[in-house]
Amino acid sequence: MLDEPSLQALKMTRGEPLPLGATLNATGINFAVFAHRAEKVELCVFDTDAQIELYRLNLPAHTAGVWHGFLPAPWGQAGLVYGWRVYGRYEPAQGYRCNPNKVLIDPYARLLQGEMQWHPAVYGFAGVETDDQPSQEDSAPFVPKCVVVDPAFDWQGDHPPAIPWRNTIIYETHVKGFTQLHPDIPQAHRGTYLGLAHPAAIAYLQRLGVTAVELLPVQEFVSEEFLINKGLRNYWGYNSLAWFAPARAYATQAANAVTEFKTMVRALHAAGIEVILDVVFNHTAEGSELGPTLSWRGLDNAAYYVLPHHNARHYVNRSGCGNTVAIHHPATEQMILDCLRYWVNEMHVDGFRFDLAPVLGHNEHHHFSSHAHFFQMLKHAPELRYTKMIAEPWDVGFDGYKLGHFPAGWSEWNDSYRDTVRSFWKGEAGNLGGFAERFAGSSDVFRGAGRKPTASLNFITSHDGFTLQDLVSYNHKHNEANLENNHDGHGHNLSWNCGVEGDTVDAHVLQLRKQQMRNLLATLLCSQGVPMLCAGDELGRTQWGNNNAYCQDNTMNWLDWSLLQRNSDLFEFVRQLIHLRKRAPGLCRDTFLKGTRGHGQEHKDISWLHPTGHELTAVDWNDSLLSTIGILIGQAFIDLNGESHGHLLLLCHAGGDPVQFSLPRSALNLKWHLAFDTAVNGMLSDLPLVLDSYLVQPHSMVMLADGMPERRSLTGANRK
Repeated sequence: MLDEPSLQALKMTRGEPLPLGATLNATGINFAVFAHRAEKVELCVFDTDAQIELYRLNLPAHTAGVWHGFLPAPWGQAGLVYGWRVYGRYEPAQGYRCNPNKVLIDPYARLLQGEMQWHPAVYGFAGVETDDQPSQEDSAPFVPKCVVVDPAFDWQGDHPPAIPWRNTIIYETHVKGFTQLHPDIPQAHRGTYLGLAHPAAIAYLQRLGVTAVELLPVQEFVSEEFLINKGLRNYWGYNSLAWFAPARAYATQAANAVTEFKTMVRALHAAGIEVILDVVFNHTAEGSELGPTLSWRGLDNAAYYVLPHHNARHYVNRSGCGNTVAIHHPATEQMILDCLRYWVNEMHVDGFRFDLAPVLGHNEHHHFSSHAHFFQMLKHAPELRYTKMIAEPWDVGFDGYKLGHFPAGWSEWNDSYRDTVRSFWKGEAGNLGGFAERFAGSSDVFRGAGRKPTASLNFITSHDGFTLQDLVSYNHKHNEANLENNHDGHGHNLSWNCGVEGDTVDAHVLQLRKQQMRNLLATLLCSQGVPMLCAGDELGRTQWGNNNAYCQDNTMNWLDWSLLQRNSDLFEFVRQLIHLRKRAPGLCRDTFLKGTRGHGQEHKDISWLHPTGHELTAVDWNDSLLSTIGILIGQAFIDLNGESHGHLLLLCHAGGDPVQFSLPRSALNLKWHLAFDTAVNGMLSDLPLVLDSYLVQPHSMVMLADGMPERRSLTGANRK
């Protein structure tokens, strides 16, 4: 503590109730925190190591639930380490959990310092608290503290790439996992923001051709105690502790996490790559009533969390993680909007993927609406007008599956696409119609709300579940490394091991697995909608059958860059497919395909063909034995004058025997040329001529093209 004369000289003035958090200026720091039910709030200032509490000051003013005060310089300056102590009622059954013995993190903190220690002093009922008696032990030594950050940064003229949705190709990755083993990134930068900003990392992303990285959570998070006790940790990061603060685990120097994150964004933007953050606003690391009191719970429990009406001691749990954030409360809604603005305005990110997003659209009665107040506020926030918004459209609560129900302008993770495409290529009967609907942009899901094909974010795999390699190598999950007796993770994987479970030296099985991966990747990158690749699928990355690797901070999750050489053919296939998509606007339209002819067009914008060459009839669509479909796409290319022309023909055959496919003719005498055949490694750069029919091999996909501009190959290389 400061001595008495120093404390007498130190005075806080009233300050301002907005903005919330710690706001630095030339004369000091304005502090403001929402704690409507508090009777008193203290600012606790710590030494630079966040260990010794130097002094406490009462916030002198209270305005509409916000406690605020101004700390003048020289005390109020960048680098100050602080936390809150909140005084008031402690009646858990009524929703009150004020306890001044808990040092609390500012929900608006831009940076944290110090590590979380799982000690009874931080806990609620699991520790020493009861319904009547709060903990008397000081939690200060065991929790992270907040740091006041100087926001100054040289952006060097940075501006967002602003890539339209229809041209977007997303690469879902993990800051650490992508760079931890990269041989061309300096050891000190591996696993960090600066590692992802390194020229070697960016060169790879540019070579692959993706337009955006979607980063698994980088908001400050903690690992759950039960994982720590097992020697594991929360690798994915879906256990948020401070929404405004970048995770220090991905910084080379913890104190520079904000600057290093900005450096990463600036470097990716300079390369034309957008940055999308996976954000977790549905729950927090405080968990259930048995969890720790770290921030929101101790500030204003009933404002920040959804509590049951009959007993506010517990928490409504739509997240499956112990609590649910009360988005319907004005203070909580404002905090999330402020957080999004901060990441866009100050950190320059381009979009957000919202974990368990239906929580954002629920009112206090747990009813979801696409017109919910939060969505309306978001729509009218000018700073967020051009920000990409992506929903994970489900949560674990009642009526929690909301695919297709989000507002116009949003894109949604389309698990129906994932499951239907997996099922088709697995060879399950009766999937022809569903496969066609998913391929064409899922109009049955999105058209009714007046949305576009880009509302469908298509994916085959993501961080959650099997990798692509494992999808074709395992029939069953193998999660033993998670130390939960393989009970965690789901069993509905729609996977096919191609005849052998796991590793094998059988050449036929290995060839079939590669072929199936090419089928799935080609389908993804030729479908209408927004494609998302899971990092490492283009390299054949495996998690050895683990479909819930959330707690594996090791080589199970880190990209093995030696695969780039071992599976160079797969990487090249994906790279060329991405280039093809960029050269063929017919594969990424802004409007739904109609199955009609445009003015002066010989063929419809899309036609669905039987192997005999005729368009599929109602009988064909309902033929459970039919496992082959031809997809004829018109107006596929754009010439130098901006005119659309040319055709692509995709032959998708999930059956186990070869099939002879009759090709449609053209009155314009345009010839079909082979672009790729997944039964053959890689794509073909010389576009060989194909005549009237094509023999499609079992479990394979073929692309043919006519009317290619300037007779170039689909890889972008000039014919010689």
